[in-house]
Amino acid sequence: MAASSPNSPRQKMINLMYLVFIAMLALNVSSEVLDGFELVEESLLRSVNATSNRNKLVFKDLEEYHKTNPEKTEVWYKLAEQVKAKSDSLFDYTQDLKVRIVKKADGKDGDPTGLKHPDDLNAAFEVMLDKRSREKEAEILKRSINKYRDYVASLVSDTVKRSIIKNNFNTEPSQKAKENKQTWEESLFGNMPMAAAVTLLTKMQNDVRYAEGEVLSELMNNVDLRDYRVNKVGAFVIPQSQIVMRGGSYIADIGLSAQDSTQRPRIFVNGNFLPDEANGHFVVSAGSTGTFPVKGYVEMLQGDGTFVKSEFSTEYFVQEQSASIELAWTNILYAGIENPINNIAVPGVPSQSIIASATNGTLTRRESSWSIKPNQIGTDVVFTISARGNDGRIQNMATKSFRVRELPDPSPYLEYKDATGKTIRFKKAGKLSRNILLNAGVLGAAIDDGILNTEFTVISFTIRVTGASGVQITEASNGSQFSQQQRNLIRDLRQGRPVTIFAKAKGPDGILRDLSPLDITIN
Repeated sequence: MAASSPNSPRQKMINLMYLVFIAMLALNVSSEVLDGFELVEESLLRSVNATSNRNKLVFKDLEEYHKTNPEKTEVWYKLAEQVKAKSDSLFDYTQDLKVRIVKKADGKDGDPTGLKHPDDLNAAFEVMLDKRSREKEAEILKRSINKYRDYVASLVSDTVKRSIIKNNFNTEPSQKAKENKQTWEESLFGNMPMAAAVTLLTKMQNDVRYAEGEVLSELMNNVDLRDYRVNKVGAFVIPQSQIVMRGGSYIADIGLSAQDSTQRPRIFVNGNFLPDEANGHFVVSAGSTGTFPVKGYVEMLQGDGTFVKSEFSTEYFVQEQSASIELAWTNILYAGIENPINNIAVPGVPSQSIIASATNGTLTRRESSWSIKPNQIGTDVVFTISARGNDGRIQNMATKSFRVRELPDPSPYLEYKDATGKTIRFKKAGKLSRNILLNAGVLGAAIDDGILNTEFTVISFTIRVTGASGVQITEASNGSQFSQQQRNLIRDLRQGRPVTIFAKAKGPDGILRDLSPLDITIN
């Protein structure tokens, strides 16, 4: 059996180091602080790995005991599975925030373990406090921390350890933040260097693994290694989910954390007796929105004829059906190409339980990402978003409509390499040497605005030149390559003479377009 460990000296040292560097940051000690955060980050990651490995050993022991005697250990094992799932969920969400912050500052290849711009002051703010979002990520994180804290603290009987967990996950603004009229979210992620924000989130991950370990250890201690005798009695409520959509049902298992198959506890919920045949399974319909209590007590008959009474109290939240879709580009979709979707979300529902479909297009899901390829221009794409509840029932959450437009026209361009070997894309009117124009050889067309970034196929193009006598001469080419006749015309041009290229191109939407002319002056 894995050993239990309270708040160790090493953990206290890590927490102290973190507080010291936060204080140094407030004094604007720039480069030293950034280097210091790197050291704290490394120490925290070592602590996270060590605690994670210890938790895995404890959970493995519980698994083995469950296999040996599932009837006696079912309650503990079920609780351990829930604790592990909730811990992993918050840990993974925090890791995702770290990655997003780092990529915002360091680019798409950014790595939280190797920061390129640790002093970046914008990345954390843009990811966590972006005012364009209907709900800021920092607010979602705060709500997630509060729910996790209340859940794990309710499973720890030791008052000291419970206090440590609550303090670790305290989301009240500090006294300094209150003086500056800042919220908890603003004090942590507003104008915060990326290195500090990443270290802060790593500390949260460390706190999650510590809290998970304390709960798993307590669950293990409730099982005697020799004969599984009970050394502790307490009432528990295990909900399938604390967030319920209106029209669904709140479902929870209620019982004692010490059970004996020879005796059945008496359960009273919200003033009513839960029938024996329910086996502790409590179900109530969610007809209206709001916050609703689930409280009562469980009685167990002792050998001396008296009852042991254990109270419980929790709550659940009923909300309206709602869903959100965040497109990666704009609130408009473009026909004929894959339009990435940043997120399809239903509040309180895990992503794997979300179901989506769409009209006028092909909706594709790849793990946690989505994309839509619309068909017809002028016809809206209508998304239907549903969620599968804990009872297996599928509920329609929302429908969202987006307009479909034709892709903008691309710009023609010529590519060549400069003296250093760097590829240059010439796409605006300007001067170009005769040799570069002849060596380019191929005309391209694309939307390269940093958003759509879509290549088109040049079907044909015509060049128009003005000779020495002032007569305009044109030559056409079928395809994207300069014809020999076009090359001959260009080769005979003198410095200062204009060349105009008129192109036709077809995009992934299949529409043939006449492009804006590309004006070149021979240099």
